[in-house]
Amino acid sequence: EGQRGTISELLAQNQIPNTVAEQLDALSTQFGTEEDPEGLLALGTAKTDNMYNAGWAWAGDSPFRYTKLIASHFGGTRNPMVISWPAGITPDSTPRSQFHHVNDIAPTIYEILGITPPEEVYGFPQDPIDGTSMVYTFDDANAPGQKKIQYFDNNGSRGIYFDGWYACTFGPLTPWTTGSAEDLENWDSSQDVWELYDLTTDFTQSNDLAAQEPEVLEMMKQLFLEEAEDNLVFPIGGGIWLRIHPEDRLKTPYTSWTFDETTTRMPEFTAPGLGRESSLVTIDVHLDDDNTSGVLYALGGSSGGLSLFIDNGKLKYEYNMMLLKRYQTLPVPIAAGDHIIEVKTLFTSTETFGPADVVISVDGTEVASTTVERTVPAAFTASETFDVGVDLGAAVSLDYADRGPFEFEGTINKVDVTLMVPNSSESSEDMSHEEFWDRIIQEVIRR
Repeated sequence: EGQRGTISELLAQNQIPNTVAEQLDALSTQFGTEEDPEGLLALGTAKTDNMYNAGWAWAGDSPFRYTKLIASHFGGTRNPMVISWPAGITPDSTPRSQFHHVNDIAPTIYEILGITPPEEVYGFPQDPIDGTSMVYTFDDANAPGQKKIQYFDNNGSRGIYFDGWYACTFGPLTPWTTGSAEDLENWDSSQDVWELYDLTTDFTQSNDLAAQEPEVLEMMKQLFLEEAEDNLVFPIGGGIWLRIHPEDRLKTPYTSWTFDETTTRMPEFTAPGLGRESSLVTIDVHLDDDNTSGVLYALGGSSGGLSLFIDNGKLKYEYNMMLLKRYQTLPVPIAAGDHIIEVKTLFTSTETFGPADVVISVDGTEVASTTVERTVPAAFTASETFDVGVDLGAAVSLDYADRGPFEFEGTINKVDVTLMVPNSSESSEDMSHEEFWDRIIQEVIRR
């Protein structure tokens, strides 16, 4: 991730400025011990989400150029594949060099099993299968390739294969640098410079033939546009929008929810935008004794997120800002019995990374507060979730990381969440389950 690596993967995706010194300080402060004062032993464990730097990725992609997120060159897309089928393939040592893509795996399996792809599944019409079966290569290593065309696209980096030719353009995003939103916003895809390669003689894309074969290049560029339209690629580079406007991230259309202890593993993009939007969380809870412990609710994971929990009878809130900083309230004793706990989060600025005030109340009395000086604009993690009564996955807080999933020992009757959204045009109470998922699907398609 980047030219320096990272201790928290989504630092880059959130465009959060940081330095190596900040990351090293976070490791030392949070994970340092007498035997390991720098905290380096935390790397590679569930307590961090570290990624090595792009130099290692580039070395691993040799002899191809570039890395993942670059669709224009095979360093970002090409992978070896081995097929083992003792009952149907006679082994030999000759590699198959025919051009194929991941979308060819399903057609291969269908042909092997004699399956006709369904046109409809549970009432949903299926998209046509674009792939080409690879079965023809099983008995003939030198068979002419049957896959004629394949497009590639990732954040505006794009390419197209056609009958041995490959045309491509790098695009606006350089994955190993943070870059700037202004540079991305000023990008004009029509001004991108394209390259052309003859893969039959140059599989590593070393000899650009764009100047020698301008007519072939123009034909390939037109083919890309046709494939892009057929496969809903437009707008080109649409995924970059969130790097410029994180406030437009895909999110639930709901503004209020009621949860209970059965709520676990709710994906972040469908969960309430806690920690990113002003909100009020109200928990109706019963504590069996004065030493109750466990998570009331958590969103995210060890690399970034937030959690409200009780540890040995003391209530505490933590906002884990991508491991760089942990904002916490002071622990507050909470007695056995029934309680209404409120967590009010108020953003005091509309600026990206703007601060937020968090106030904790118990039974109508304010008991603790903290100011999150720098917030996460887009997403805490790529895979962690919202959980009630437990923190599944990698723990948000180090206070209970070694006791995960730190299931709550009392009873959570319900958790009400309300986002403080001005001029909300549609209340979640008026939206059916089907309407909710239709809205989510439409948002995915639109982006």
